[in-house]
Amino acid sequence: MNHFPPALAHGALEEVFPDLFFVSGAMETVLQEMDWAFSRNMTVVRDGERLILVNSVRLDEEGLAALERLGKVTDVIRLGCLHGRDDEFYVDRYDADYWTLPGMESDKSVKDARVLTTENLPISDASLFIFETTKIPEGILHIDRAGGVLIACDALQNWLEPDQYFSDASKELMQNMNFFVPANIGPVWAQAAEPLGDDFKRLLALPFKHALCGHGAPVSDTAFDDYNATFQRMFSL
Repeated sequence: MNHFPPALAHGALEEVFPDLFFVSGAMETVLQEMDWAFSRNMTVVRDGERLILVNSVRLDEEGLAALERLGKVTDVIRLGCLHGRDDEFYVDRYDADYWTLPGMESDKSVKDARVLTTENLPISDASLFIFETTKIPEGILHIDRAGGVLIACDALQNWLEPDQYFSDASKELMQNMNFFVPANIGPVWAQAAEPLGDDFKRLLALPFKHALCGHGAPVSDTAFDDYNATFQRMFSL
């Protein structure tokens, strides 16, 4: 497994909603010809004895042991084009099925990726929302638990403030780019995807109370109202 990107610093897996686990960790990358260091999140969905990883973050050996105590990793889901660094590691380690959205096929790094559609999902109580107006593929999972939970990648974020995984340069840059806004739409993602308000109007037709995003803290209980306010402000829905 030495050819996979190494594990970076991360926290502990925590059960935030019934059989939904969440962990934050570091990300280091180059975007727009600049070095970035910031945080990202993985959500683990437990469906019976199976574990489905969304927005994968490679864990260290202690973290992997904790993950394996929760169940058997059977599937890895990529919801956004701007994520995927650690997908191949998990697919290889656990011989897991790899799921990508329509339009990501040419970008897949793992052989024999399966296409995630509204009719073809590896989670029994999930539905799939796919953005229709964006220039790059992006999806959101709706999990029918705890009054409705959205699992998002970059489209929905909830960075309240910089955390321990940020470099000073990224902290300053991202403050200037308005990343640290509750219930936000990802600024870099919005630049790349150029979404229209129609997508977010469709998203509000889903019943949800909570959101687990690829970046930022979980949104508990108030997610629908919080994101509705953001969409209204940005798109005048």
